Amino acid sequence: MKILALDTATSACSAALMGDGAIIASALVAMRRGHAEALLPMVDAVMAEAGIAYGALDLIATTVGPGAFTGLRVGLAAARGLALAGGLPIVGVTTLEALAHAVGADQRGKRPVVAVINARRDEVYYQPFDAALMPLGPPLVGAAEAIVLPEGPVLLVGDGATLLPADRNDTEIIPGLLPDAAVVAALAAARFDPAAPPETPPEPLYLRGSGAREPASP
Repeated sequence: MKILALDTATSACSAALMGDGAIIASALVAMRRGHAEALLPMVDAVMAEAGIAYGALDLIATTVGPGAFTGLRVGLAAARGLALAGGLPIVGVTTLEALAHAVGADQRGKRPVVAVINARRDEVYYQPFDAALMPLGPPLVGAAEAIVLPEGPVLLVGDGATLLPADRNDTEIIPGLLPDAAVVAALAAARFDPAAPPETPPEPLYLRGSGAREPASP
């Protein structure tokens, strides 16, 4: 199965192509703005590097948020356009899942992982996961200083991790980690069921305002 995965939801733009369970080609560039201009050329470059035609794709995967509204819409619109052109299903993955699953088992050990994204306005998007990366709660948004972390040693990942109060000596921050389309592709491969493909494209996950909603169960 060949999966093209995209992410433009936060402070990076990335694309990755997975084939037969392995990443064939990928690209990731940290950027605060310019996702709309960067994404499709990046996708073309990844496809060319892999030597795969668009017609050979089986699945599109994309992050659905939470993240920057404009960037999030860029990725979702591109995913829907590519899926429509190829008659392909789309699998959605949250940015917080992508961050947590980027942490390897050796690095986690028995520690839970909390994915934290800078939501601006002195707030963060966050979600805790156990050491096996099973969610301990839904994605949430809240004031950085009010976040309650799981007990015991904890790993913090994401560009919002440094915004949390530094009042515990049993937390470790993994710096520089951004959502990566390569991780999105792996998550999509694990949850996609060819016998029951999604009938509709994924919706954006907004955690602010009247549009706030929880993601559907995987």
